Amino acid sequence: MSDTSNSVHFVDCQINEQGVAYLTLKRPDVHNAFDDHLIAELVRRLEALHASPPRVLVLGSIGKSFSAGADLGWMQRMAQYTEAENKQDALALARLMQLLDTLPCPSIARVQGAAYGGAVGLAACCDLVIASEKARFCLSEVKIGLSPAVISPYVIKAIGQRAMRRYALTAEVLDAVQAHTLGLVHEVVDSDQLDVRVDAFIQLLLANSPQGVRSTKALIHAIGYRPIDDSVQQKTTDLIASIRVSAEGQEGLSAFFQKRVPQWPDLHPIDRHSQEEHPYVP
Repeated sequence: MSDTSNSVHFVDCQINEQGVAYLTLKRPDVHNAFDDHLIAELVRRLEALHASPPRVLVLGSIGKSFSAGADLGWMQRMAQYTEAENKQDALALARLMQLLDTLPCPSIARVQGAAYGGAVGLAACCDLVIASEKARFCLSEVKIGLSPAVISPYVIKAIGQRAMRRYALTAEVLDAVQAHTLGLVHEVVDSDQLDVRVDAFIQLLLANSPQGVRSTKALIHAIGYRPIDDSVQQKTTDLIASIRVSAEGQEGLSAFFQKRVPQWPDLHPIDRHSQEEHPYVP
């Protein structure tokens, strides 16, 4: 597996032959903490993935922590910024969360350790979150006089307003099981099984129609919090009618009735490389 860019800083993006993209934070010496440079690199990578979507995205990191949130040096610099400069800085983080949340393909967060502050937002923006039993989550912003403002819409969608009131105000640390109970995490596994379970979910997603998966993800975004009115009914009926007569819809139905494995077309050719090493091995 090789990087898709000639320039590697603190983020790698590797895409294998199956079309699975591994977006990996590589700042283990500072627990993969965010700063403006890391955010800009993630934004650039995600913009490229929007332009040429892979089949699946796995968001992860190397080292002990998933991400410790904001980098201390970055926070010191932000403290000297004007309000206007801080707004521009926050807009970059907002762009990152939006890009991850609206990525056309399914996304999996692989959380091996601590996920604090903005890292909780990264997890909340992914479709699936698989966490090691060693993972810890914390909305820690109020401890240093701040607020989880930019990530709050995504975290509230993941855990609900009532839970957000507690954990954003108390800054309590959640273990992986508590995060699972709240709905932030989908599965908790032993550390040595983390990659096994992530790979299992990748295969489940790859077995499905690429068009069906993309359309369903977009549908959930479009109608998830809307009342079931005439416009929602129109949107859903239009979607199912168009997808039934599409090439992938016809192939899926034919394969089902013929009791064979469907042959999904590769609708998004991308620069893929053979897998040479696991992306999460430092």
